[in-house]
Amino acid sequence: MAQLELKGIVQRYGGHTVVDGVDFRLEAGRIACLLGPSGCGKTTLLRCIAGFEEIAGGEIVLRGETVSRPGRRIAPEQRRIGMVFQDYALFPHLTVEQNVAFGLGRRPGGEAQLRVRQLLATVGLHGQGGKYPHELSGGQQQRVALARALAPRPELILLDEPFSNLDVGLRERLSVEVREILKREGSTAIMVTHDQNEAFAMADEIGLMYEGRIQQWDVPYNLYHRPANRFVADFIGQGVLVEGTVGEGNSVAMELGTLVSDTPVECSESCTGCDCGCRVDILLRPDDIVHDDASPVQAEVLHKAFRGADILYTLRLASGTEVLSLVPSHHNHALGEKIGIRLDADHVIAFKKHDECSDAACEIQLEQRRAQPVTWAGSAG
Repeated sequence: MAQLELKGIVQRYGGHTVVDGVDFRLEAGRIACLLGPSGCGKTTLLRCIAGFEEIAGGEIVLRGETVSRPGRRIAPEQRRIGMVFQDYALFPHLTVEQNVAFGLGRRPGGEAQLRVRQLLATVGLHGQGGKYPHELSGGQQQRVALARALAPRPELILLDEPFSNLDVGLRERLSVEVREILKREGSTAIMVTHDQNEAFAMADEIGLMYEGRIQQWDVPYNLYHRPANRFVADFIGQGVLVEGTVGEGNSVAMELGTLVSDTPVECSESCTGCDCGCRVDILLRPDDIVHDDASPVQAEVLHKAFRGADILYTLRLASGTEVLSLVPSHHNHALGEKIGIRLDADHVIAFKKHDECSDAACEIQLEQRRAQPVTWAGSAG
């Protein structure tokens, strides 16, 4: 039985649909993330799960019990859900211990005190229980908020942009620490964020949202290497789309070389196989393009971003097409210099070009950025 299951969730504000038919399942002990740009519906969906809002359609099931459907909503306090808010929402007049104990209600004093001490040790705040929130750093306050949410051992923990008020360095470190804490407690959790680095650091599985729909629910590796459509490919990581042409033997030729697939080309939902001559857009990540002085393919350095161990180069090919390449920083090339590059692509995703749509159904699907990709397993030649 899934810890949480959403079935066709719809939420509207007036005539505007904010969440449009969302489905997913989350097993016990898993950490999920709702990721997406501002206004995509992820926070609204989190509020529906928490019970703060009624839903217009669908069903929310928690541990086999329906907690929301149109016309029926179990109150938030009866759902056994813990919530960590963006602004921490700590009580300023209560000590750290009192804040954490607040969620325990009327449990016996000795039992409550033991649970509070255990949680403060778990979140790295042993000996800080007598302090007040204003005496703590932002990262410490976030740990207190997490401990308070964990105190009553809820069925589910919800985290709404929990690191957005912290500086970048602390945000990255704390996201790893919070994941370890949740795993240690055996908690099931859902986090909302617009930051993919936080999502990758925290989550076992990620639902990428756009315009009220989940575009892809998957593990972080697949979101990066096997994006389900153009929106996912564009939002996750960095990369460019390079034009290619389908050839014989499941091959695709492009300016940088030829890729050979072990399966037929299927570059959109309405295509069962692409014919020779079909034009496609191929997604290339910076790590798919390798610096190689011996390569006959030359590219001009347009921009460079020093990243310590690596330099991210923006390169212009002979045709004018721009690509990205991540190169060890001891290869420090000047702007305007030409360098040799070659393909080293294990995961290359192809999409049918928008202007190549041959029927109305394909055109609509591509307009909605819902084309089905194909994963290539081949080498450049």
